[in-house]
Order: sequence, then C-alpha cells, then structure tokens
Amino acid sequence: MSPDPSHYLVVGALLFGLGAIGFLTRRNLILMMLSSEMMLHGVSVNLTAFSQYHGQHDGQALTIFVLTIAACEAGLSLAIILALYQRTRSLDIRLWTTLGEEELMPPMADSASREIEPQAEPLPKLVPAGRRPVIGADGHVVTPVLSNSQVSGKGAKA
Repeated sequence: MSPDPSHYLVVGALLFGLGAIGFLTRRNLILMMLSSEMMLHGVSVNLTAFSQYHGQHDGQALTIFVLTIAACEAGLSLAIILALYQRTRSLDIRLWTTLGEEELMPPMADSASREIEPQAEPLPKLVPAGRRPVIGADGHVVTPVLSNSQVSGKGAKA
C-alpha cells in the first residue's frame, strides 16, 4: 500500500510556505538562501507527487534537474555572499543596499539602515612553525617580527 499523493502535496506545500516565510522575514543572507533552497525542495516534492498521481515519471526526472540546478545555485550564491561579506564584514542585507553604482541608485530614505555599522573583527595571526605563540594583554596572539636569518633557519632559535 503506497501513501496517498495528497499527503506529499501537503508536505511540499508546507516546505514551500515555510521557505517563503523564512525568506521574507530574515535579513541574514545565508538564512535567506537556505529558505529559498527549502522552497525549491518543496516544489520538488510536489513535482514527484504529481508524477506519481498521474502514473508518469516526468516529474521525477524534472525533480533531479531541479536539485542539480539548486546545488549549482547554492555554490554560486555562497561564493557571492563570501565576496560581499569581505567587503562589508556583515551578512545583514540592509548594509548591502549601498553596493550599487552611485549614479543609478536614488538616495536612501530609510535612516535605520544608516545606523547599523559593520563590526570589524580582528583577523587571526599565525605564529611561524616551531615557535610558541605570545599572548598579548588583549588576549590576542602577538606575532614577533623575524629577521631574514631567522626565517631561513640560520639564526639563533628562541
């Protein structure tokens, strides 16, 4: 006994609805991307359910195609998100409204987006191999400056 296809349609509609709500209510771009992926998976479940209901396999083939496109879309969007994060140091989409070309964008009327500033986090500094890290007063690793003889291995070891 196979389950009724209407159950799959309800699950697919719930996945799509939850994804749409998540996409519209989030400001974090990674969560928005995950919500759009959830919407694509809801559509895939519905395509498979409709193909089972009609006794054909076209929906299943289209589902494989949709999942392939979704994987490519996830890789590209994560690369774009990483590039934009390196620019603004934030995943909040309100900060990214200023990334367009200046002559094409009208001035922003929303003052709330100007109040948010990205927080710069200190980047970790690696200690050269074979040396113990020195911890500074602020709790971060202090990297000693090495001379050329120490880098080449000819100098005195600490």
